[in-house]
Amino acid sequence: MTERLAPYGHPARRRVTVVVTDVDNTLYDWMGMWWPAFGGMLARLAADSGVPRETLEREFHALHQRHGTTEYAFAIQELPSLRALHPGEDLVARYAAAIDAYRTARRRTLQLYPGVAETLCTIRAAGCLVVGYTESRAYYVNYRIRALGLDGLLDYVYSPPDHPLPGGVSPEAIRRYPAAHYRLSRTVHRHLPEGAAKPAAAVLHAILREIGADPAQAVYVGDSLVKDVAMARAAGVSDVFARYGDVPDRDGYELLRRVTHWPAEMVAAAERVRAADLAPTHVLETRFAELLDLFEFAPFAPREAHA
Repeated sequence: MTERLAPYGHPARRRVTVVVTDVDNTLYDWMGMWWPAFGGMLARLAADSGVPRETLEREFHALHQRHGTTEYAFAIQELPSLRALHPGEDLVARYAAAIDAYRTARRRTLQLYPGVAETLCTIRAAGCLVVGYTESRAYYVNYRIRALGLDGLLDYVYSPPDHPLPGGVSPEAIRRYPAAHYRLSRTVHRHLPEGAAKPAAAVLHAILREIGADPAQAVYVGDSLVKDVAMARAAGVSDVFARYGDVPDRDGYELLRRVTHWPAEMVAAAERVRAADLAPTHVLETRFAELLDLFEFAPFAPREAHA
């Protein structure tokens, strides 16, 4: 087939009707938020409790592995060292300063990368569907979609379900606002089956099938070669590597490595693989907006509409 040419002899940009994008470190700087927040909380916990930081890190790691998230909101109540120090006490009240350190840093640092909102608006204005796919659990995703102003800039967001609440705790007991405050008004939030994870191509296939998207007209954007690029390749979807969000060389990475919920083999694989080993098809070097130069965004229609 002869390659279609744009004016002046340049190859025409590929037509895309669906953008599936990772969220953390692709649309916003998760690492730039998590490290000050978690690191500040950890430092305050160590100072206020007298428990060595190394001990707290090991206990956080075990909890994160158990609950499948590096953001487990009930960790302080479950840390064995703190429970042994203060049997029967309200650890949330006792270590309120550490919790406040986390929340203050999160409010200060949680923000979209420059140009992301404008780029998403441009893509959606063309009629293209925008879908978020993240491995962060539902509660944390919901909070960030609202806090970052992404409600309505994403048509759908897919995430794992919430982890179970500790025994005796109900959603109503931990909510600070009415239930309606926590609902997304325009973005549809759908939960993936427990255990579904990147880089499984079957998960991306299932998302595309559920929304009625043609994989040949979809692109997938993400900051991880081992998870995002490899998954897109395996699924037969055009891959876009958000190099600006790659975290191994970032401040705070060593702390993340010590407390992460990622399996050890996944951490090792992510550190081994570099662009030279798994060359992405497309690369966003410094900003999400570079996506606009790579593709022609066009109106989405479900596959059934083509029958």
